[in-house]
Amino acid sequence: MREPDHRADAGGMTRRRVLGIGGALGLMAATGLTTSAALARRPAVTGAELRSAVPLPPAFQVPLPVPAVLEPVTTSGGTDRYEITQREASAEILPGITTPLWTYGGTFPGPTIESRRGRPVTVTHRNELPLPTVVHLHGGRTPADSDGYPTDLVLPAGGHEAHTGHASAHGPAHGMHDPRAVVTERTRDYTFPLDQRPTLLWYHDHRMDFTAPAIWRGLAGLHVVRDDAEDDLGLPAGPRELPLMITDRSFAADGGLAYPSLDPSLRERPGVLEPYLAGVLGDVILVNGAPWPVHEVDAARYRLRILNASNARHYELEAVTDDGRRLDLVQIGADQGLLAAPVTHRLLPVAPAERYDVVVDFSGAPVGSRVSLVNRLGSGRTRDVMAFRVARRALDESRVPGTLSTDLPDWRRSDAVRVRDFAFRAGRMRGDHGWLIGGLPFDPARSDVAVGLGEVEVWRLVADVHHPVHLHLVGFRVLSRSGRPPLPHDAGLKDTVSLRPGEAVEIITRFDGYRGRYLFHCHNAEHEDMGMMANLEVV
Repeated sequence: MREPDHRADAGGMTRRRVLGIGGALGLMAATGLTTSAALARRPAVTGAELRSAVPLPPAFQVPLPVPAVLEPVTTSGGTDRYEITQREASAEILPGITTPLWTYGGTFPGPTIESRRGRPVTVTHRNELPLPTVVHLHGGRTPADSDGYPTDLVLPAGGHEAHTGHASAHGPAHGMHDPRAVVTERTRDYTFPLDQRPTLLWYHDHRMDFTAPAIWRGLAGLHVVRDDAEDDLGLPAGPRELPLMITDRSFAADGGLAYPSLDPSLRERPGVLEPYLAGVLGDVILVNGAPWPVHEVDAARYRLRILNASNARHYELEAVTDDGRRLDLVQIGADQGLLAAPVTHRLLPVAPAERYDVVVDFSGAPVGSRVSLVNRLGSGRTRDVMAFRVARRALDESRVPGTLSTDLPDWRRSDAVRVRDFAFRAGRMRGDHGWLIGGLPFDPARSDVAVGLGEVEVWRLVADVHHPVHLHLVGFRVLSRSGRPPLPHDAGLKDTVSLRPGEAVEIITRFDGYRGRYLFHCHNAEHEDMGMMANLEVV
C-alpha cells in the first residue's frame, strides 16, 4: 500500500491530518465507528511526518559508514564479555551540523557485536545517561532475566526517585507497580547464550512508555550471529557484506533530533502530540546514521543485511540502475536466519524491526554507473534511501546456492495444542488515545498469556491499521494472510510480521528455550509506548 505524504509540525492540526490516522483514532473513539467503517472513510497510514527545520543535504553525497565491530574485553571461560557505556554524545549527521545523541559507546548506530552460534556473550551495560534504560536483544533466544523486560531498569547514578519521575494521571512511574521488576543502579550484565540460528539481531532500548524517543535519540545497534555452515556456503563476505540499518529522523533548528513527545523530559507522561498518534515519521532517511549515503562497490555480488530500525516508517525497497532497470533482490534470509532456498524479489516491503538478508548482483551495471536503493512508499526526499556507485570490474567467486539451510522447523497445524486470537486495534487508555491488544493496554502486573514450555501454538493476529507484531524469545512461520497463502517475503523463520490494515495473519511457533516472563507487542514504537504490548509467560 502506498503511503500518502502526510506532513505535520509540532503545533495544530490541519483538516488533512484530522482525516488521517491520527484523526481516525479520535473518530473511532468519539463517534463509535467500527474499525472497518473508519478505514472505509480513510485508508490507514502509519503516521505523520515531521519536517526538519534545517537545510538538508543532497542525496548520495555522504559516504556510507559501516559500524565498528566491538572487541571483547575478555574471551576466557568459554564466554565473550563486552562492555558498553550508554552516554550522551554529539555527531555530525548532517554535514556541518552538530546533533546531540544518546548512544551506545558514543556512536550511532552503536558498535556491532559479532558472535558464534552457541558461544555465550555477556554484555555489561553502564548507564551514564540522565534517565533509566533497558536493553533488549531483538530476535535473541534469551533467558528472561536478560531479555530486557520494560520495567527491569538500569538507573543512572542517583537512584530511582531522582530519575524516573512521579506518579501522574497517566499512570505510575516505571516499576513502582511491578513487584517482579529487577532494578539495578548504574550497570547490568546481560547474558545471551546465542544457541540459535545465525542471523542479524539488533539491540535497542526497551524502557516502558519511552522506547520510541530513546531509539529515536540513538539507542540502537547491531548484533550478528554466525556459524560454520553459513560460512561454508560461499555467500558474499568481507567488504561485500554490508549491514544497512535504515532509519528516518527529523532535525530541529538547533541541529538536535526533533521528536513530538508530550513530555520532552521523558519522565512522566508517555506518548506524542495528537498528529503523530499513529507513529512518528522523519523526513531524512539515514543508513547506518548517514543521510542518503553512497557506497562504492565492485561489479560483483553483495550481501545486504537490511534492518528497518525506524520507529514507524514502512519501506518498499527496489534497486534501480541509472537507465531505469530494476535489479533482483535475492532474499537469502529473514529475521531468524537463512531461508531453505533463495526467493527473488523486485520489490521488498520492510516493516519496522524486520530484517531481510538479500544478495544484489552489480555485475550487470556499467562501471561508473549508479544503482539507487529506492523506497516506493516514500515521496519527495523520503523516496531515496541510498546509492551504490559501481567503481570497477573485479573477480567474484561468491555464489547463492539453491539450498541455503536444512534446519528450519517443520511445525504443522496438527502439532498445535491451541489456537489463540489477538486483535491489535486503537482504543482508549487511561482516558486518552491508545493502542490495545485484545482491548487492553499494557500492564506489567497483569498476566495475559501463559504457554507451556515446548508447546506449539497457532496465533491469529488481526489489525485495524499497519502493525508490525514482534514476539520475544521465539521465531515463527507465517501460515496465511486473510485465508490466503503467505506472501513471498513471508518466507523463512521470522520474529516480526507486518499486519496490513484489516488483515488477519496466522503464525505458528514452538515456545521453547526458557521459562519466564516475555512480551509480544507492536513494533511501531509509538504504538508500543501507548499500550500495544502484552505479557507472555512461558511456564
